[in-house]
Amino acid sequence: MFYWVVKAILGPILYLVWRPRAYGTRHVPRQGPAILAGNHLSFADHFFGPLPLPRKVTFLAKAEYFTGTGLKGLISRLFFSGVGQVPIDRTGGRASEAALRTGLRVLGEGKLLGIYPEGTRAPDNRLYRGKTGVARLALESRAPVIPMAMVNTFELMPAGRPLPKLRPRPEVRFGEPLDFSRYYGMAHDRVVLRAVTDEIMQAIMRLSGQEYVDRYAADVKEDAVTGGETAAEDPGGDLTPAEEQGAERASNSSKG
Repeated sequence: MFYWVVKAILGPILYLVWRPRAYGTRHVPRQGPAILAGNHLSFADHFFGPLPLPRKVTFLAKAEYFTGTGLKGLISRLFFSGVGQVPIDRTGGRASEAALRTGLRVLGEGKLLGIYPEGTRAPDNRLYRGKTGVARLALESRAPVIPMAMVNTFELMPAGRPLPKLRPRPEVRFGEPLDFSRYYGMAHDRVVLRAVTDEIMQAIMRLSGQEYVDRYAADVKEDAVTGGETAAEDPGGDLTPAEEQGAERASNSSKG
């Protein structure tokens, strides 16, 4: 209920002040489970992504939004709980498996699940390598994947800015549903998971027009702090060079 109250109050303000654009909303099913897989450029994505949709979107959000202390922490918990965010632990390992089960539960309830496959906000205006959790969600739930591209939100609300600028106009684009039924029953095949994830990221890239970087955004952020080049593992499973080649062949053969 609080989700719709917040949307009813904020929605008109967002439309009046920022005049956001939306394209392809017809691709988002009006009922039944589906996965919205989007790029993540800014905190503003949480507002302008779901705004044009008549359905509630449940996002998997970092647990830090729910664990703050004091008045700020209380406001954060109330807000993110109220707008349908579900806390997840992003530390990897068993925490990643728990996050996956949370996502499957949301989809099992017939809801619309939002996820950012990059795993964190991009450090710049480029699109980064997706983590394979989104592929497992798609294959285990058998729900369609709707690519979602946020545009202009990086400039609108850069990291560290408490409130968005008035310009440029934010935009969200929804693509045609992606069907991965050819891979059902293969949710634990790492090569398949990488192929599915890469296909999702390519669809987002075509929608957004972003430059693609074949590295994890979290690694690039860490490099900016340490001055080195990290090689962190994808909680969903990084691939060996041979597996990478297999993933590319799997993706190409499915398109042929």
